[in-house]
Amino acid sequence: MNTTFFIVLLALAIVFVFISIYNRLIRLIETVNNNKKQIDIQLDRRFKVYESLIEVVKKYMDYEKTTLKDVVALRSQAQKAQASGNEDMRIKAEEAISKAGSGISLMFENYPDLKADKNALQLQEEIVNTENKLTFSKQAYNDSVEQYEAKRKSLFESIIVGIFPQKLLKEFVYWGISDEKRQEQEEYKVKL
Repeated sequence: MNTTFFIVLLALAIVFVFISIYNRLIRLIETVNNNKKQIDIQLDRRFKVYESLIEVVKKYMDYEKTTLKDVVALRSQAQKAQASGNEDMRIKAEEAISKAGSGISLMFENYPDLKADKNALQLQEEIVNTENKLTFSKQAYNDSVEQYEAKRKSLFESIIVGIFPQKLLKEFVYWGISDEKRQEQEEYKVKL
């Protein structure tokens, strides 16, 4: 009887550990997915702020026509890449939008009336705030991807991932980090 009880207790402990690890990996995957959605929210917000700023700027310069076309084209490219699941292409398009936006801010210096316009100043501040929020969202996403990657490679977790690869084996693209840079970070060793 003691042996049977011990075997049942051991089996229950193994099942509990198994379920616990599985649920922990699912939570990590959902954290990554949520952080990715936060990036999407900030990207949509940024695009709307750029559109508003460009409308204010239109009365001051011709530069905005090219910039608006570039931003709209890049936004369309990013949305197509997102729909097709091409994260690398999407990241490149979104980074190009950030560069286009910094060009708008530089053009403010050439138009004193624009620099004094309350709406333009408010929108310019919104762009800075949005870019900061976007940077934090990207960092949170990359951190959550890193946590997931580290956890799924652990001994017991990798066994469970091997049992349920459709549910637990996810490949996430780091936001704004090239594969070479990521590989360099993963292979970094402290030299004594």
